[in-house]
Amino acid sequence: MVKVRPFKAVRPEENLASEVASLPYDVLSSEEARELGEKNRYSFLHIDKAEIDLPKTVSPYADQVYEQARTNLQEFLQNNWLKKEAKAGFYLYELTSAGRSQLGLVCVTTVDDYINGAIKKHELTREEKELDRIRHIDACDANTSPIFLTYRGLQQLDEKLHDYAKENAALYDFTSFYEVRHRVWRIIDADLAEEISAAFEAVPALYIADGHHRTESAVKVGLARRKAHLDGNGAEEQEFDYFLSVLFPADELEILDYNRVVNVELPDDFLKKLQGSFELTPPQKEPFKPSEPHEFGLYLDGNWYGLRAREASIPADVIGQLDVSILQEQVLSPLFGIEDVRRDSRIDFVGGIRGLGELERLVDSGKFNAAFALYPPSMEQLLDVADAGKIMPPKSTWFEPKLLSGLFVHELETK
Repeated sequence: MVKVRPFKAVRPEENLASEVASLPYDVLSSEEARELGEKNRYSFLHIDKAEIDLPKTVSPYADQVYEQARTNLQEFLQNNWLKKEAKAGFYLYELTSAGRSQLGLVCVTTVDDYINGAIKKHELTREEKELDRIRHIDACDANTSPIFLTYRGLQQLDEKLHDYAKENAALYDFTSFYEVRHRVWRIIDADLAEEISAAFEAVPALYIADGHHRTESAVKVGLARRKAHLDGNGAEEQEFDYFLSVLFPADELEILDYNRVVNVELPDDFLKKLQGSFELTPPQKEPFKPSEPHEFGLYLDGNWYGLRAREASIPADVIGQLDVSILQEQVLSPLFGIEDVRRDSRIDFVGGIRGLGELERLVDSGKFNAAFALYPPSMEQLLDVADAGKIMPPKSTWFEPKLLSGLFVHELETK
């Protein structure tokens, strides 16, 4: 069973929402963020990537970056570009892209549910990335970016939330990056709010879809706050015992492909070696986009090849049968010696939102010499991995559309 709770949101005025809202800090480089921030003084990137307001020579992880983030957040509040609600509430957040919509519940979830395994993960995290967000949350005394969570089995409640959105005027309604439409509603129906809390008490688990580093960081900050501020009997709940989340039904989500480009020394008989594990199609100029599991596209020397994994190359276990695992075990490791994809400089990753044309561009530029297009894992595969207590290979999932940052901030109210 899990606990979800309304909160006093810090959020932009309706007329500034589209200006404040930004892409997540972790999908933009400092240079990309700096360019966007220079064009928009209201952009939340001034808070989430505060290095953009400092000289380029300053490291994104320098102490003054986190100090600048705190200063910028206070400036946004003082200028009323962000305001804190007087009363706690739930919100609905709908994202619509290419005719497909997903409707999520904006709330806060508990540190203890994550500690106890009721909020499940499917990825490992890196300490240096955790430390960055820990320092950011510490400096701001707030969760500035939401965690993207999902769940199963609340069809009746999901229908009521959709009905509420249809019957009420949106608080925000704008189209932003990648032509995604963003709409937000505040739930003012007290009975519905109570029903939401009660319904999730019957849900056995929530699952992290996107934001593992943000979750680990938020939890570690909460635990440190708890240790430092524990009252006499330890029973009083504090705001830092919760972190900002958006919860979406699993059946409304879509995972996009997360493709690979490599710059490696290719064996002279590379294609022949691949035939041991894959059936290959003849070369073609048109991009080969995988249409089902265990099918891959290979771009090499200006040509595309289709690769179909042979049955003997497909393990039966929940991790081994993932396409990212098959590519790793049959190609990246044995043929290129790439063992740790998170740290090996010879490999990089391209989210499916960029299309197969981006793979061609990267290879044709000479920066990489081969690209692999993958079929994405399903939501059921992701949930099954999490339920089994296992970890998916790095860079397995790419969720679109992305939740924008800046529409909601959760203050920890540390005393």
